Amino acid sequence: MSKRNRNRIAPPPLRQAPPTACRLPLSQGATLVKVYVEGYVDVAFWRGIFDSYEDDRLRFEISVPDRHDLAKGKRALLDQAHEYSPYRIACVDSDFDYLFGDTTPDSRLVNGSPYLFHTYAYSTENYVCYGPSLHGVCVKATKNDTRIFDFEDFLARYSEAIYPLFLWYAFSARRSTQHFFPLIDFKSSAKINYLEVDDCGESTIIWLKRQVHRRMESLHRHHAGLEDELAHFERQIAARGLTPRNVYMYMQGHTLLDNVVMVMLHTVCDQLQLLSGRTIERSSKQGVALHNERSSYNNALRPVREVLLDNENFKTSPPFLQLKGDLDRYVAELRK
Repeated sequence: MSKRNRNRIAPPPLRQAPPTACRLPLSQGATLVKVYVEGYVDVAFWRGIFDSYEDDRLRFEISVPDRHDLAKGKRALLDQAHEYSPYRIACVDSDFDYLFGDTTPDSRLVNGSPYLFHTYAYSTENYVCYGPSLHGVCVKATKNDTRIFDFEDFLARYSEAIYPLFLWYAFSARRSTQHFFPLIDFKSSAKINYLEVDDCGESTIIWLKRQVHRRMESLHRHHAGLEDELAHFERQIAARGLTPRNVYMYMQGHTLLDNVVMVMLHTVCDQLQLLSGRTIERSSKQGVALHNERSSYNNALRPVREVLLDNENFKTSPPFLQLKGDLDRYVAELRK
């Protein structure tokens, strides 16, 4: 190589332009509605809701808030409530705002804004944990359709067991100046540590009731003067549809999912996998054929949490029917 070539400076590599989004064009005369949700994990959930409303004349595009500071969450969406219109809407978790009615500034905003839709249940997590749908979650995870546990009945009994504590927790959240029973205390009292499948969870419920009773004694002892106000609050939220047997749909969603439903699902799915394994072992197959059968079954399994978070079989639940009614009316007006 010549000295001249050795001293030549190599040209910088060509810089590629960043890829541009390729958006499907709207049909002539079609309408695009921007839908803002609290976070990235909510995009898929709300896409599953709005799918049924789309056609060649109406399209929804779901995203996190379009803000330069990248702020997300319910607070960011509520702060933009004055900007919403028929073609720019928001969807949020209700948290306690539905139950609280018009008693706080945020609950008035959530319940009264025509273009801000909410879950009615506490959050999207409560929907995926809807009791009648959980057997289907087990089937998808384990590929075993044997019904060995009544999820709907257990969650109703679980709700009855924690109902007194839930009242105190929600009441404490409502009294924003005095959090005498915060989430961390409710969570520690409402979680389950185990589930006995063979007795339909009865021993778990008995254990839970003892936990609740001890906590209730403490609350009554330290806050006896609040009981009349608590009774009035109970009547208010009962008028919103809360009953002792559906509390699990209105409690904090992550507490329900992580500390109750995942415990149930793992226990039941482990039992279903054992049943399937025993069936395979009792078969007439031997040697390589038996090994291949075991491998085929194990490869068909799916992580329980992954299946649960993809669950969409909650659309007969009462809170969802309330949400669907709001969306039906909104879309009907949009199509006029």
